[in-house]
Amino acid sequence: MSNLFGAKDDITARASHENFPVASRFLPRDIRSRLMAIYAFARLTDDIGDEAQGDRLALLDWLDDELTLASEGRAIHPVFQRLTPVMQDLNLNLQPFRSLIEANRVDQRVTRYSTFDDLVDYCMLSAAPIGHLVLAVFKLSSTQRIEWSDQVCIALQLVEHLQDIGEDARRGRIYLPIEDLNEFRCSEEDLLRPSASVALRDLIAMESRRTRALLTAGSPLASSLPMRARFAVSGFVAGGVAAVESIEREHYDVLSVHCRPRKLDVATQLARKFTKATLQKSAA
Repeated sequence: MSNLFGAKDDITARASHENFPVASRFLPRDIRSRLMAIYAFARLTDDIGDEAQGDRLALLDWLDDELTLASEGRAIHPVFQRLTPVMQDLNLNLQPFRSLIEANRVDQRVTRYSTFDDLVDYCMLSAAPIGHLVLAVFKLSSTQRIEWSDQVCIALQLVEHLQDIGEDARRGRIYLPIEDLNEFRCSEEDLLRPSASVALRDLIAMESRRTRALLTAGSPLASSLPMRARFAVSGFVAGGVAAVESIEREHYDVLSVHCRPRKLDVATQLARKFTKATLQKSAA
């Protein structure tokens, strides 16, 4: 087990230096701290599922066991020790955390998705739980808000997949639905080329439109929230829209260009989304 613990320590050290997108100074310290604790868990889980050397399934089982210990106040690892008061203070359900672990188990055995619905089901494990936890931290969960949050989180996961098509393909994973590849007459080999073919660009354009539609469908979430939570959620949506725009700006060639949103574009979108949500809140 020594190799497993070495991997955990290395990945945790890197996770602790990541910046959670909504961990803004605009947020109260207690909320920021809770979000950072959740993000450290999510980052550790994803890094184990994507990068850990050795038996990743064993490491993911360790995560699951440590999660149970954290809920009981008996965690050994610092990431989970930090998570314990968050779980206890908010009486958090363990299921969103377990769904994130399960998504990484799925990654060890599933490398292709037949349909878009299959991919969405995966995103409900890999992305939607983050939204559930963010709403719980703000103490603003409701059935309608969770539905909107799911749409936003699925969209954010989809745009990340679009940005990383080449990298994922080199790892042996393809997150473009096989039915869509077939419809646009793209082969898996096309995903490994130095630049995107015309057919692949057309496919990515279609997936980008799907992503935008989900962001739009989930946008009422922000206007349903009080100011600080509205700002945080507007930041998520703004980041997603700016990411889609970065792909559009490069004419959907995500293979030859590292498509990432510019800070100014994210800030511009944030101002737009927050203002629009605030006006809608006032008009309601």
